[in-house]
Formats: sequence, C-alpha cells, structure tokens
Amino acid sequence: MLDQIPAHRSLAAHQSFILDCKLQWTRQLFPALRQRYQASADAADRTPECREDVGTLLAQDVDAQFFGWFERHLQRMKYSGLEGLAEYYARHREPIRQALSADLPEGLLHLEAAFRHPDYYTSIDIHQHPGGVWSDEIAGFVYERGAQSTAPMLKNSLSLWQRFKVQALQRVQGPVGRVVDLGCGFGGSSRPWYLEHPDTELIGIDLSEPCLRVAARRAADAGVAAGRVQFRQADAMATGLPAATCDIVTSTMMLHEMPPSHIRGVLAEAHRLLKPGGLAIHLDFLLHDDPFKEYIHYGHSQRNNEPFMVPLNEMDMAGAHRDAGLVDLEILPFEEFDGALSPSMDAWRFPWTMIIARKPA
Repeated sequence: MLDQIPAHRSLAAHQSFILDCKLQWTRQLFPALRQRYQASADAADRTPECREDVGTLLAQDVDAQFFGWFERHLQRMKYSGLEGLAEYYARHREPIRQALSADLPEGLLHLEAAFRHPDYYTSIDIHQHPGGVWSDEIAGFVYERGAQSTAPMLKNSLSLWQRFKVQALQRVQGPVGRVVDLGCGFGGSSRPWYLEHPDTELIGIDLSEPCLRVAARRAADAGVAAGRVQFRQADAMATGLPAATCDIVTSTMMLHEMPPSHIRGVLAEAHRLLKPGGLAIHLDFLLHDDPFKEYIHYGHSQRNNEPFMVPLNEMDMAGAHRDAGLVDLEILPFEEFDGALSPSMDAWRFPWTMIIARKPA
C-alpha cells in the first residue's frame, strides 16, 4: 500500500542530489577540515585537550563554518521546500492517509485516544522535521522516507538494524520469546525481529501515532501472524507491559532524543520488564576519546535540533545502570557497515555505540 504512493522523478532527483552532497560532505569536507585543524594545532604548538579547545582553534576557520553550514542546510532541504519530503508528500496526503487508515489485523496496533506526549518531545522539531514526527498524520511516512539518507554511507538503511539484531542475539542467554523494541518509530528496528524469527513475540513502543501507524502497516503488509507482533503507543519509561516477561529490551537511536531523567526512567523500566538474566541493549551515540570528533558531534546536536545528544554523552552511564539495578555494563563501538571502524576510515560517521547490560539472574 505505502509503496504505491507516487514519487515523481523531480523528488527523486532532489533527494538524490542531497544524498550526493552529504556524501561529499562526509567523505571530502570532513577529512579536509581535520587536516586544517591539525595544521592549526601544529602552528599553535599545542594539542587541544577538549572540544572547547578545538572550538577556540577553529572559531574563525572558514572550512569549519562551511562544514556546519552544509550539515544544517542539507538537512533543511531534505524536508522543506517544494521538493522537500514534508512539502512533497503533503501534496499526496490523501493516498497516504488511506493507506495508513486501512484495516489491520486485530491486536496489531494499540493507540491511546487521550495520550499526552512529554513536553520535551513536543518542544522542538527533532531532526528539523517540520512539526516533529508526531503532529501530522503523515509524519511517520515522511520520517521513514527521510531515514534512508540519515547515514549517507549506508547503502541499505535496513542493514543497520539487521546488524544490531545480530549483536543482541550473540549476547542473549537462552531462547528469545519476547523482545520489546523501545522507541520503535516507523518500525525499521522491529522488522528484522518479526521477519526472521517467527517464534519470537515483538512489541514495539513509541510516542508517535503517525510512526506507529506506518510500523503496523508495514508489518501487516509483510503478513505477520496475528498476536505475534504488536505496536503500542506509550512512553518508553512507562510501557504498561507486565513485569519480568521479556528476554530482550532494546532501543535504536532513542536515548539521545530524551533528557537524562527519562533515560534513567527507561533503564529502570528495562529492568522491570526483563526476566532475570535478560538483556538490555541500546544502540546510540557516545564519543569521549577524540576532542576534534567530539567538537563535530556536539555541533551536530545543535545543527540538527537534537539537544539531548550532549547530556547523553556526559551522563554517568555506569552509575545510571547501577541505580536501575542493571549489571555487567559494556559500552562498545558498533560497526554499521564493513570497515566503519577501520583505522583508515577518515570520513565522518556517527559515533555508533552499543550500551549493553543485564538484569541480575
């Protein structure tokens, strides 16, 4: 149904142009800026010890300003303007609305008529998505389309979730009967579970009704068995699901979109949901070992309307997990495509990181 929504070649050309510019930005502009930074540091005869030092060093650097300008405005162009995703698909609202309101298998989608979104969630247009991903009935569909170029070096955006699922399965202890996918969005992170593991129950949780409608529609079109998959509108720190019933609690790119108080609430909820020995595994962004990359990462937080990236990066993860009752914490780099973690990789990439812990057995 959703795949039949028209996409004129003018839209395809516009989005392809943006993706090509993003590839130039990450593969060419970033290494060039790093070289300029290193030359400036050498000329000043000092090695910056923190991101603030880097910012001071590059305060008047035209390449640094150009790099930030490109990131900010390529993202704006992706969503806004005549061929931006939000503007274009608003002109095709009715077929999208019909597809998303078509009948679903019973029990697949659970929405709350009086649901109230947290204030932090509605206070900013996250990712520069006009109106956020919650306020427009077609926002989930637009967000799904936009995610295809979030990480420009990924040839297939679905491969990231597939790789992450493999990491979870390598660490879980025992059979997997139920997985709870927190912040499931439009369901991309849920798909590898319900498509490839027919004996596993999958519950996706999200705040956004428009995103959940896309997730449920995709699952229905994939022919999932009734009762095995469900998508529920709820806060990830208060899912309403029964305690100690889940083998894996996971999230993908969710923690950096909420304040630390909610992150702590999510960790506590994960502990409550998990069976003894169950696995909590989150994929997000952490960066501490490179002042230059941290300078770029913190700048991205501002340029892309993602203000909670910085507080996440500065959280005491060990203490937060300990307070939630979770143990055996591991914080590990995640390779989103082959070679991403190679020392020779000089392009800019998000600092993908797995945050892994368990409920005590």
